[in-house]
Amino acid sequence: MTSNFSTGRATGRSHLLGKHRTFCLIGAAILLCECNTLTSLAQAQTVLPAVTVESATPARRPTRATTAPRRAQATSPQRSVQPAPPTASERAIAAAAARYQQILGYRAMPDASTLRGATSPLNTSQVVNVVPQQVISDQKPRNLDDALINVSGITQANTFGATNDGVIRRGFGSNRDGSIMRNGMPLMQLRAFTPAVQSVEVLKGPASLLYGIQDPGGIVNTISKRPDLYQHGEISLSGATYGSRGGGDVTLDLTGPIGQDGLAYRFIAYNVNEDYWRNFGTRHETLIAPSLSWYGDDTTVHVNYEHRDYKYPFDRGIAFDPRTLAPLAGVPITRRFDEPFSSTWGQTDLIQISVDHRINENWKLYAGYSFNHESYGIDQVRNTGIDAVTGNVTRRGDTARGPFSHLSYGTAYMQGNVWIGGFKNEVTFGGDAQYRVIYRDDQFVQTVAPINIYNPVYGVAQPASTISNRDSNETDKLGTRALFVKDTLYLTDWLLLVGGMRWMEYDQLAGTGRPFSVNTNIMADKILPQGGVVVKLNDQVSLYASYTQSLKPNSSSSALDGGTIITANIAPEEGISWETGVKFDVNKRLSGTLAFYDIDKKNVLVSQFDPLLGTNVYYTAGKVRSRGVEFDITGRLTDNWTAIATYAYTAARVTDDPVLAGKALQYVAPHTASLFMVYDFGTLLPGRLRVGAGARYVDDRAGDASNTYVLPSYTVADAFATYEVNQMGLPVTYQLNIKNMFDTIYFPSAQNRFNVIPGEARRFSLAATVKF
Repeated sequence: MTSNFSTGRATGRSHLLGKHRTFCLIGAAILLCECNTLTSLAQAQTVLPAVTVESATPARRPTRATTAPRRAQATSPQRSVQPAPPTASERAIAAAAARYQQILGYRAMPDASTLRGATSPLNTSQVVNVVPQQVISDQKPRNLDDALINVSGITQANTFGATNDGVIRRGFGSNRDGSIMRNGMPLMQLRAFTPAVQSVEVLKGPASLLYGIQDPGGIVNTISKRPDLYQHGEISLSGATYGSRGGGDVTLDLTGPIGQDGLAYRFIAYNVNEDYWRNFGTRHETLIAPSLSWYGDDTTVHVNYEHRDYKYPFDRGIAFDPRTLAPLAGVPITRRFDEPFSSTWGQTDLIQISVDHRINENWKLYAGYSFNHESYGIDQVRNTGIDAVTGNVTRRGDTARGPFSHLSYGTAYMQGNVWIGGFKNEVTFGGDAQYRVIYRDDQFVQTVAPINIYNPVYGVAQPASTISNRDSNETDKLGTRALFVKDTLYLTDWLLLVGGMRWMEYDQLAGTGRPFSVNTNIMADKILPQGGVVVKLNDQVSLYASYTQSLKPNSSSSALDGGTIITANIAPEEGISWETGVKFDVNKRLSGTLAFYDIDKKNVLVSQFDPLLGTNVYYTAGKVRSRGVEFDITGRLTDNWTAIATYAYTAARVTDDPVLAGKALQYVAPHTASLFMVYDFGTLLPGRLRVGAGARYVDDRAGDASNTYVLPSYTVADAFATYEVNQMGLPVTYQLNIKNMFDTIYFPSAQNRFNVIPGEARRFSLAATVKF
């Protein structure tokens, strides 16, 4: 049932101060709009050819025009000079104009990197759900969790004090599980979503054929903004407030051609400085993201780089009342249980290079490389117990110095058409390899001063300073090498058979302590098959069925119960999925999927809170099963109405375990749903007004493996409005967003019942964006 608590939001600094800050930000945004700079793209006078855009595959640069003919002789006045073919920039402008209404209409256009090729989603036996570019622009998500509310069957795992992406897909997933990608290549940074991301896609079900070691729920692919071959840019200034606390951010996005030979650049810069929504803490982040692209006649090259510096509050949340297993009565949800020093800070670097080359009309080659590095530090205080009568909370301090992670990944594959016995085969074959390291150097752990949550006094406790030899030198190294092949056989124009196989070898070494103790030492290989069938009812509707497998080796850097070391003798987590459903893309306006799936997984590693140790311990749960139904739809309902909507039913339980059999998998909601609708007033007003609102529902979830407490269900509503108008010859967009419109108290994730993460309070933001 939906949580409803009587405690109100706590107030900090005066409401008047919050108002003044917001008004200053709004005033600055309006002044920004008055500047007179470059001419608007909308005012371009060049006559452009019509261009039809069918997919997100980038158009190739047209062959350069030959030398213009000489002037006609006086003796031939009737001869006219033929106009030169449009330049690459002109064609890029025309393509963007043609695609604009599709983007505005929430058109879902999957990126070629997700399925390793620009294949129509109707011709595949797996589901890809897309959070389109315009949805992100309208809703203004600030992290991956915010964006994924628009995808069915998604809930949050333990987000490590709200500092990590923790995504559960179809009942499976955790933080740092290797399932988050950028342009089809894996990431290791704690947070994947940045202003350099254009859209987000989720490949549902086991994805091991293309992505190797994975849980069977699927992968999340974040798509970068790419350079354009026409000059344009925008600068956006935004202010936000939670009432008495607030802040602001600024974003610059510039792109355009370099010369006339298909080379283009993009430069994105972002800075945010704002108060945390609870009673103390601030959020700082700076992003610099330059990129280059070359669009040749047969070759496209992308090079993108991102550098990010950040500092976030490390907030373990609240403790539930042991008597009621609900929040403590009389304690405002904004009151923190930790200390002002609790935070995480660090920097990330990401560089990616990719090459698409058309060998001939039938074959294409792709090669890509990605390197991702993150270094960070942590000061945190976590709750280990609570006396609900006295309000006394016992706590432990954890400090980490010198942690880092890095991941190096490369892939290459070919895609083409082969005719065998008169039948067309779309074949993809290639390989990939990666090397990943997660390391924590000095770990400091100690009991710190308790706090009375009814009358808190902050500043008594200090960051942990007692080094823990048992927890230091935590190391996890993983290497993989693989070959894969996939074939789509066209028996007829409407009947397709899909088959594939991946051979993979992997080695993993993990352990901790001083002296170092190895707790995982694995070297193994595996063959993973995939099969499917697609029946196309027409050009807009197809039916599909699939069989897929997944693999993920069990590992632990910390010692397991009884001092067991995980070796190749302990089987990896293995998943088998059967799935069927229907896909549709109606008039290239409204697209969606309806999927029915059944996933069985064995040798699952789960966590359980140990009150004696004050932390979680891990052990194997035997077998689990997740069955469900998912429905996703996005697009244009009418000329004025657009929508994105989801529903999922997920039944995820342990099926074979001496202790946990019959228990629900933790953090998995049986029912989730979302609906977000937008009305476009078009040209009825002097400017263009668009207004949208929506809500999401998440059912009760088991808070731990033993189901000893429940994270209550919730419904959260959001709204936005944009108004675009020309000022001083420039298009200016004003945007108002209201997050958590009714100030609902809810809990999207938890570590255990003493550390439950509350969702953000109601947030107002106002932005002004000048395009040029």
